[in-house]
Amino acid sequence: MRHPPLNDDAIASLERATLDAVAPPAVHDALDGWLLPFDTSTIGRAKSAVPTRHHGLPPQSVQAIETQYAGRGLRAAFRIADVPGLRNVQAELARLGYQAQQPTLVQVGTVAALRAICTGEPARVADRPSPAWSSVYLAEGFDLVDGAHRVQALSRSAHLVYAHVEENGQAVAAGTAALSQGWASIHGMRTVLTHRGRGLAARILGALADTATQRGLERVFLQVEEGNAAALALYARAGFATAWRYHYWRHP
Repeated sequence: MRHPPLNDDAIASLERATLDAVAPPAVHDALDGWLLPFDTSTIGRAKSAVPTRHHGLPPQSVQAIETQYAGRGLRAAFRIADVPGLRNVQAELARLGYQAQQPTLVQVGTVAALRAICTGEPARVADRPSPAWSSVYLAEGFDLVDGAHRVQALSRSAHLVYAHVEENGQAVAAGTAALSQGWASIHGMRTVLTHRGRGLAARILGALADTATQRGLERVFLQVEEGNAAALALYARAGFATAWRYHYWRHP
């Protein structure tokens, strides 16, 4: 399902809310139409330049951004929506040898529809990360380096709330919501491999929706890889619709 196009203000607030969630150590926003997050983690959103509007960006911005990253000893990467208004930027990236990778969907919904997906007991929610919450990302079967980076990034944000479900004294599912820029945004959804298919993610989402409602928020977004069929089915049931697809543009 497609979501109606967002206006420039909504796009900008959504992208700022994304960076509020992953909390890169530094963000440069002095270049018109761009946010430049700087990080050395494995989290693509925390270290890829992203437009704050989907039109009117000169292709020479690409090399200016490369200079900003090089000045910090980093290789530039870009997170670019697949929309007509950014084709000139995509063409410039291709000319410079970048490749489009990891197609990802930005999906938008309502907090009310998100809450409706949970028919059981909502998960526990806290304002601070706990060892139980963190343990889900470091569970058997996951990439431990990536999990540690996600725990670190999500733990340092000033805008997140943290949800987890425990069974028999063990945390088996976790997720977070960033509450900023007029949005609730869902991040870090994870269920340990042995407990999937039991509705635990719905309990996480329901709890995060309750917290967003308590904070007066009505709209929600998330980002999900295009090939993640199980997650897409869950989010479709929660009323999400795709606003746009993006690719990460990186040097091979």
